[in-house]
Amino acid sequence: MGWMGEAHVNRTRALSGAAPVYTTEGDFCRLFKEEMRGLYTLSLLLTADTELAERCFVGGLDDCVNGNPVFRDWAHAWSRRAIIMNAIRIVFVAGANPPASTDAARGERGWDATGPLASVVRLRSLERFVFVMSLLEGYSDHECSVLLNRSRKEVVAARTAASRHMAEWNASFEMHDTKGKVREISAADL
Repeated sequence: MGWMGEAHVNRTRALSGAAPVYTTEGDFCRLFKEEMRGLYTLSLLLTADTELAERCFVGGLDDCVNGNPVFRDWAHAWSRRAIIMNAIRIVFVAGANPPASTDAARGERGWDATGPLASVVRLRSLERFVFVMSLLEGYSDHECSVLLNRSRKEVVAARTAASRHMAEWNASFEMHDTKGKVREISAADL
């Protein structure tokens, strides 16, 4: 059920006199435990840094637990939004803006991403955020613009650049095996 459907159901409950069911601290703790891999991956994709991703994850949990009440039906979406908002604060507002990942930087951070994950974390910060928020999380250009404090034109340009870089890197990745050796190109590749 989309946001509009959830809002309608909860409004109907409120109008009928039934007490709306809010997410409790325990609900959020359970959700973050059960969805840890996905929420941490979201944090890592946005920050491109394991230390910042951990701060983002913990900050998202803290915001959910100590923030305003949220309808239980919205808890999952709210937790992902809390991660995104924390990543924005950490990377853009607090000035932790790490450069796009390089092979050396990934080694220093203690992790090595491969495949599509490597392509995302290699993007510049704005490109990475717009790519993740719009294409992976389904945020509109307007929502990205407001949350990132950028114009729609900047958001569209960042998504276009991110898509171009992803296509280039993925094409390059497909032409090499995992040891970095160029594989033979067959007729099927053409």
